[in-house]
Amino acid sequence: MQLLNTLYVTLPDSHLRLDNDTLRLLVGDETRLRVPLHHLGAVVCLGHSSLSLPLMHRLADEGISLVLLDDRGRFKARLEGAVGGNVLLRQAQHRRSDDAAFALALARRVVAGKLRNQRQVLLRGAREAKDAGDRAALTRAAQNLAASQRALPAAAILDTVRGLEGEAARNYFGGLNLLVRADLRPVFTMDGRSRRPPRDRMNALLSFLYSMWMNDCRSACEAAGLDPQVGFLHALRPGRAALALDLMGEFRPLADRLALSLINRLQVKAEDFDEREGGAVMLQGDARKAVVLAFQERKQEELTHPLLAQTVPLGLVPLVQARLLARHLRGDCEAYLPFAVR
Repeated sequence: MQLLNTLYVTLPDSHLRLDNDTLRLLVGDETRLRVPLHHLGAVVCLGHSSLSLPLMHRLADEGISLVLLDDRGRFKARLEGAVGGNVLLRQAQHRRSDDAAFALALARRVVAGKLRNQRQVLLRGAREAKDAGDRAALTRAAQNLAASQRALPAAAILDTVRGLEGEAARNYFGGLNLLVRADLRPVFTMDGRSRRPPRDRMNALLSFLYSMWMNDCRSACEAAGLDPQVGFLHALRPGRAALALDLMGEFRPLADRLALSLINRLQVKAEDFDEREGGAVMLQGDARKAVVLAFQERKQEELTHPLLAQTVPLGLVPLVQARLLARHLRGDCEAYLPFAVR
Protein backbone atom coordinates (compact mmCIF):
# COMPACT_ATOMS: atom_id res chain seq x y z
CA MET A 1 0.00 0.00 0.00
CA GLN A 2 1.00 3.60 -0.42
CA LEU A 3 3.37 4.83 2.28
CA LEU A 4 4.02 1.25 3.30
CA ASN A 5 6.15 0.44 0.22
CA THR A 6 9.13 2.65 0.96
CA LEU A 7 12.62 1.15 0.73
CA TYR A 8 15.00 2.61 3.32
CA VAL A 9 18.68 2.12 2.44
CA THR A 10 20.73 2.31 5.64
CA LEU A 11 23.78 0.19 4.78
CA PRO A 12 26.89 2.38 4.56
CA ASP A 13 28.71 2.50 1.19
CA SER A 14 25.90 0.66 -0.57
CA HIS A 15 25.29 1.00 -4.30
CA LEU A 16 21.91 0.83 -6.04
CA ARG A 17 21.58 -0.04 -9.70
CA LEU A 18 18.93 -0.99 -12.23
CA ASP A 19 18.72 -4.66 -13.17
CA ASN A 20 16.01 -4.96 -15.88
CA ASP A 21 12.81 -4.11 -13.93
CA THR A 22 14.43 -4.64 -10.55
CA LEU A 23 16.34 -2.46 -8.12
CA ARG A 24 19.52 -4.20 -7.03
CA LEU A 25 21.39 -3.20 -3.85
CA LEU A 26 25.06 -4.09 -3.56
CA VAL A 27 27.70 -3.64 -0.87
CA GLY A 28 31.01 -4.10 -2.61
CA ASP A 29 30.44 -6.95 -5.06
CA GLU A 30 27.83 -8.66 -2.88
CA THR A 31 24.15 -8.38 -3.77
CA ARG A 32 22.19 -7.76 -0.58
CA LEU A 33 18.71 -7.12 -1.97
CA ARG A 34 16.59 -7.24 -5.13
CA VAL A 35 13.22 -5.48 -5.28
CA PRO A 36 10.89 -5.33 -8.31
CA LEU A 37 10.26 -1.67 -9.16
CA HIS A 38 6.49 -2.15 -9.22
CA HIS A 39 6.65 -2.92 -5.48
CA LEU A 40 8.14 0.48 -4.69
CA GLY A 41 6.57 3.86 -4.06
CA ALA A 42 9.70 5.57 -2.75
CA VAL A 43 13.38 4.96 -2.08
CA VAL A 44 15.01 6.73 0.87
CA CYS A 45 18.81 6.68 1.14
CA LEU A 46 20.39 7.51 4.49
CA GLY A 47 24.00 8.55 4.62
CA HIS A 48 26.58 7.53 2.03
CA SER A 49 24.96 5.53 -0.78
CA SER A 50 25.48 5.73 -4.53
CA LEU A 51 23.00 5.19 -7.36
CA SER A 52 23.44 4.49 -11.03
CA LEU A 53 22.16 7.09 -13.49
CA PRO A 54 19.95 4.54 -15.35
CA LEU A 55 18.24 3.70 -12.04
CA MET A 56 17.61 7.39 -11.30
CA HIS A 57 16.06 7.87 -14.75
CA ARG A 58 13.88 4.80 -14.32
CA LEU A 59 12.68 5.86 -10.86
CA ALA A 60 11.67 9.24 -12.30
CA ASP A 61 9.88 7.58 -15.24
CA GLU A 62 7.96 5.26 -12.91
CA GLY A 63 6.95 8.04 -10.51
CA ILE A 64 9.01 6.51 -7.68
CA SER A 65 10.37 9.21 -5.39
CA LEU A 66 14.05 9.18 -4.48
CA VAL A 67 14.84 10.93 -1.19
CA LEU A 68 18.35 11.61 0.07
CA LEU A 69 18.95 12.09 3.81
CA ASP A 70 22.30 12.73 5.44
CA ASP A 71 23.67 10.39 8.09
CA ARG A 72 21.79 12.34 10.77
CA GLY A 73 18.50 11.72 8.97
CA ARG A 74 18.21 15.34 7.80
CA PHE A 75 16.56 15.95 4.43
CA LYS A 76 19.01 16.81 1.63
CA ALA A 77 17.28 16.35 -1.71
CA ARG A 78 14.41 14.73 -3.56
CA LEU A 79 14.25 13.43 -7.14
CA GLU A 80 10.92 13.01 -8.83
CA GLY A 81 9.46 13.00 -12.32
CA ALA A 82 7.19 15.55 -13.92
CA VAL A 83 4.92 17.28 -11.40
CA GLY A 84 1.34 16.10 -11.55
CA GLY A 85 -1.55 17.01 -9.31
CA ASN A 86 -4.58 19.21 -9.70
CA VAL A 87 -3.62 22.67 -10.93
CA LEU A 88 -6.95 24.10 -9.72
CA LEU A 89 -6.29 22.78 -6.23
CA ARG A 90 -2.83 24.32 -6.18
CA GLN A 91 -4.25 27.59 -7.45
CA ALA A 92 -6.77 27.56 -4.59
CA GLN A 93 -3.97 26.74 -2.13
CA HIS A 94 -1.87 29.68 -3.31
CA ARG A 95 -4.84 32.05 -3.06
CA ARG A 96 -5.65 30.82 0.45
CA SER A 97 -2.04 31.34 1.54
CA ASP A 98 -2.42 35.05 0.72
CA ASP A 99 -5.63 35.28 2.77
CA ALA A 100 -4.38 36.37 6.21
CA ALA A 101 -7.59 35.46 8.03
CA PHE A 102 -7.73 31.99 6.46
CA ALA A 103 -4.04 31.33 7.16
CA LEU A 104 -4.46 32.39 10.79
CA ALA A 105 -7.50 30.16 11.34
CA LEU A 106 -5.76 27.15 9.77
CA ALA A 107 -2.55 27.78 11.74
CA ARG A 108 -4.56 27.84 14.98
CA ARG A 109 -6.07 24.45 14.14
CA VAL A 110 -2.71 22.95 13.16
CA VAL A 111 -1.13 24.04 16.46
CA ALA A 112 -4.20 22.98 18.46
CA GLY A 113 -3.92 19.48 16.97
CA LYS A 114 -0.23 19.25 17.79
CA LEU A 115 -0.75 20.48 21.38
CA ARG A 116 -3.65 18.11 21.93
CA ASN A 117 -1.56 15.14 20.87
CA GLN A 118 1.41 16.26 22.95
CA ARG A 119 -0.89 16.62 25.94
CA GLN A 120 -2.12 13.06 25.42
CA VAL A 121 1.48 11.81 25.60
CA LEU A 122 1.98 13.58 28.94
CA LEU A 123 -1.36 12.48 30.39
CA ARG A 124 -0.72 8.88 29.43
CA GLY A 125 2.70 9.13 31.08
CA ALA A 126 1.14 10.61 34.22
CA ARG A 127 -1.33 7.71 34.44
CA GLU A 128 1.47 5.17 34.14
CA ALA A 129 4.01 6.99 36.36
CA LYS A 130 5.07 5.08 39.49
CA ASP A 131 6.69 8.07 41.19
CA ALA A 132 4.29 10.60 42.73
CA GLY A 133 6.62 13.51 41.96
CA ASP A 134 6.84 12.53 38.28
CA ARG A 135 3.06 12.12 38.15
CA ALA A 136 2.49 15.60 39.58
CA ALA A 137 5.06 17.22 37.25
CA LEU A 138 3.58 15.53 34.17
CA THR A 139 0.08 16.59 35.18
CA ARG A 140 1.25 20.21 35.58
CA ALA A 141 2.95 20.14 32.18
CA ALA A 142 -0.25 18.77 30.61
CA GLN A 143 -2.25 21.53 32.29
CA ASN A 144 0.14 24.14 30.89
CA LEU A 145 -0.38 22.73 27.40
CA ALA A 146 -4.14 22.91 27.94
CA ALA A 147 -3.75 26.58 28.89
CA SER A 148 -1.84 27.21 25.65
CA GLN A 149 -4.63 25.47 23.72
CA ARG A 150 -7.24 27.68 25.37
CA ALA A 151 -5.26 30.80 24.42
CA LEU A 152 -5.12 29.90 20.72
CA PRO A 153 -8.59 31.22 19.69
CA ALA A 154 -7.64 34.69 20.95
CA ALA A 155 -4.37 34.78 18.97
CA ALA A 156 -4.85 37.61 16.47
CA ILE A 157 -1.66 37.18 14.41
CA LEU A 158 0.49 34.29 13.26
CA ASP A 159 3.42 35.33 15.45
CA THR A 160 1.22 34.96 18.53
CA VAL A 161 0.23 31.45 17.40
CA ARG A 162 3.89 30.57 16.91
CA GLY A 163 4.72 32.03 20.31
CA LEU A 164 2.11 29.85 21.99
CA GLU A 165 3.47 26.83 20.14
CA GLY A 166 7.00 27.64 21.35
CA GLU A 167 5.89 28.12 24.95
CA ALA A 168 4.04 24.81 24.85
CA ALA A 169 7.12 23.09 23.40
CA ARG A 170 9.25 24.17 26.36
CA ASN A 171 6.70 22.69 28.77
CA TYR A 172 6.28 19.55 26.72
CA PHE A 173 9.94 18.64 26.24
CA GLY A 174 10.59 19.28 29.92
CA GLY A 175 7.88 16.74 30.72
CA LEU A 176 9.16 14.30 28.10
CA ASN A 177 12.31 13.74 30.18
CA LEU A 178 10.11 12.27 32.94
CA LEU A 179 8.80 9.61 30.57
CA VAL A 180 12.26 8.08 30.26
CA ARG A 181 12.99 5.26 32.70
CA ALA A 182 14.58 6.72 35.85
CA ASP A 183 17.75 4.64 35.49
CA LEU A 184 18.22 5.83 31.89
CA ARG A 185 17.64 9.55 32.47
CA PRO A 186 21.32 10.40 33.09
CA VAL A 187 22.13 9.50 29.45
CA PHE A 188 18.81 10.31 27.72
CA THR A 189 17.80 13.61 29.33
CA MET A 190 17.39 16.51 26.89
CA ASP A 191 17.89 20.18 27.73
CA GLY A 192 15.26 21.49 25.33
CA ARG A 193 15.05 20.80 21.62
CA SER A 194 18.27 21.07 19.56
CA ARG A 195 18.40 20.19 15.89
CA ARG A 196 21.28 21.34 13.72
CA PRO A 197 23.09 19.50 15.06
CA PRO A 198 21.33 17.56 17.83
CA ARG A 199 23.28 17.98 21.08
CA ASP A 200 22.20 14.89 23.00
CA ARG A 201 21.01 11.33 22.42
CA MET A 202 17.30 12.04 22.76
CA ASN A 203 17.45 14.93 20.30
CA ALA A 204 19.43 12.79 17.84
CA LEU A 205 16.80 10.03 17.99
CA LEU A 206 13.89 12.47 17.69
CA SER A 207 15.48 14.25 14.73
CA PHE A 208 15.92 10.92 12.95
CA LEU A 209 12.29 9.92 13.51
CA TYR A 210 10.98 13.37 12.61
CA SER A 211 12.86 13.25 9.30
CA MET A 212 11.06 10.03 8.33
CA TRP A 213 7.65 11.45 9.27
CA MET A 214 8.55 14.58 7.32
CA ASN A 215 9.26 12.52 4.21
CA ASP A 216 5.91 10.77 4.55
CA CYS A 217 4.04 14.04 5.08
CA ARG A 218 5.69 15.63 2.07
CA SER A 219 4.81 12.59 -0.03
CA ALA A 220 1.22 12.79 1.25
CA CYS A 221 0.94 16.46 0.23
CA GLU A 222 2.19 15.68 -3.25
CA ALA A 223 -0.06 12.62 -3.59
CA ALA A 224 -3.06 14.80 -2.71
CA GLY A 225 -2.09 17.30 -5.41
CA LEU A 226 -0.91 19.99 -2.97
CA ASP A 227 2.20 22.15 -3.20
CA PRO A 228 4.35 21.08 -0.21
CA GLN A 229 6.23 24.41 -0.28
CA VAL A 230 3.23 26.65 0.41
CA GLY A 231 2.18 26.43 4.07
CA PHE A 232 0.18 28.48 6.52
CA LEU A 233 1.76 28.15 9.97
CA HIS A 234 5.35 27.84 8.79
CA ALA A 235 6.74 30.84 6.94
CA LEU A 236 7.56 30.45 3.25
CA ARG A 237 11.27 30.06 2.65
CA PRO A 238 13.22 28.79 -0.40
CA GLY A 239 13.78 25.05 -0.12
CA ARG A 240 11.44 24.66 2.84
CA ALA A 241 8.45 22.31 2.56
CA ALA A 242 6.27 24.56 4.72
CA LEU A 243 2.97 22.74 4.14
CA ALA A 244 4.56 19.37 4.94
CA LEU A 245 5.86 20.89 8.19
CA ASP A 246 2.35 22.15 8.97
CA LEU A 247 0.91 18.68 8.41
CA MET A 248 3.70 16.96 10.30
CA GLY A 249 2.98 18.77 13.58
CA GLU A 250 0.17 16.44 14.57
CA PHE A 251 2.41 13.39 13.97
CA ARG A 252 5.43 14.53 16.01
CA PRO A 253 3.99 13.09 19.26
CA LEU A 254 3.81 9.69 17.54
CA ALA A 255 7.55 9.94 16.90
CA ASP A 256 8.06 10.93 20.52
CA ARG A 257 6.12 7.89 21.73
CA LEU A 258 8.19 5.58 19.54
CA ALA A 259 11.44 7.16 20.73
CA LEU A 260 10.44 6.62 24.37
CA SER A 261 9.40 3.04 23.66
CA LEU A 262 12.72 2.25 21.96
CA ILE A 263 14.70 3.74 24.85
CA ASN A 264 12.67 2.28 27.71
CA ARG A 265 12.68 -1.20 26.16
CA LEU A 266 16.46 -0.99 25.63
CA GLN A 267 16.08 -1.36 21.85
CA VAL A 268 18.19 1.79 21.54
CA LYS A 269 21.04 2.17 24.05
CA ALA A 270 23.47 4.88 25.06
CA GLU A 271 26.31 3.23 23.15
CA ASP A 272 24.29 3.41 19.89
CA PHE A 273 25.26 7.08 19.50
CA ASP A 274 28.46 8.80 18.39
CA GLU A 275 29.54 12.07 19.97
CA ARG A 276 31.36 14.26 17.45
CA GLU A 277 33.62 17.26 17.77
CA GLY A 278 31.66 20.43 18.31
CA GLY A 279 29.02 18.68 20.42
CA ALA A 280 27.01 16.93 17.70
CA VAL A 281 25.47 13.57 18.62
CA MET A 282 24.56 11.05 15.91
CA LEU A 283 22.77 7.71 15.78
CA GLN A 284 25.05 4.90 14.59
CA GLY A 285 24.40 2.79 11.49
CA ASP A 286 23.21 -0.44 13.13
CA ALA A 287 20.93 1.48 15.48
CA ARG A 288 19.51 3.42 12.52
CA LYS A 289 18.45 0.13 10.94
CA ALA A 290 16.66 -0.89 14.15
CA VAL A 291 14.86 2.46 14.34
CA VAL A 292 13.79 2.31 10.69
CA LEU A 293 12.43 -1.20 11.21
CA ALA A 294 10.50 -0.12 14.31
CA PHE A 295 9.15 2.90 12.42
CA GLN A 296 7.94 0.75 9.52
CA GLU A 297 6.35 -1.76 11.89
CA ARG A 298 4.57 1.04 13.76
CA LYS A 299 3.16 2.41 10.50
CA GLN A 300 1.50 -0.92 9.78
CA GLU A 301 -0.49 -0.85 13.02
CA GLU A 302 -4.19 -0.32 12.35
CA LEU A 303 -6.32 2.25 14.11
CA THR A 304 -9.76 3.79 13.78
CA HIS A 305 -9.61 7.23 12.21
CA PRO A 306 -11.74 9.49 14.45
CA LEU A 307 -13.31 11.40 11.54
CA LEU A 308 -13.72 8.64 8.97
CA ALA A 309 -14.78 6.07 11.61
CA GLN A 310 -12.98 3.32 9.71
CA THR A 311 -9.82 1.31 10.29
CA VAL A 312 -6.68 2.39 8.45
CA PRO A 313 -2.95 1.63 8.88
CA LEU A 314 -1.12 4.42 10.68
CA GLY A 315 1.15 4.82 7.64
CA LEU A 316 -1.80 5.93 5.53
CA VAL A 317 -3.03 8.58 7.97
CA PRO A 318 -0.83 11.37 6.50
CA LEU A 319 -2.46 10.69 3.12
CA VAL A 320 -5.92 10.89 4.69
CA GLN A 321 -5.04 14.14 6.44
CA ALA A 322 -3.55 15.67 3.29
CA ARG A 323 -6.76 14.91 1.42
CA LEU A 324 -8.88 16.40 4.21
CA LEU A 325 -6.68 19.49 4.04
CA ALA A 326 -7.15 19.65 0.26
CA ARG A 327 -10.94 19.56 0.73
CA HIS A 328 -10.70 22.46 3.17
CA LEU A 329 -8.54 24.51 0.80
CA ARG A 330 -11.02 23.92 -2.03
CA GLY A 331 -13.87 25.03 0.23
CA ASP A 332 -15.55 21.61 0.29
CA CYS A 333 -15.49 21.52 4.10
CA GLU A 334 -15.60 24.34 6.61
CA ALA A 335 -12.59 23.46 8.75
CA TYR A 336 -9.55 21.20 8.80
CA LEU A 337 -9.58 18.64 11.62
CA PRO A 338 -6.10 17.44 12.70
CA PHE A 339 -5.58 13.76 13.48
CA ALA A 340 -6.18 13.02 17.15
CA VAL A 341 -3.83 10.56 18.88
CA ARG A 342 -5.56 8.22 21.32
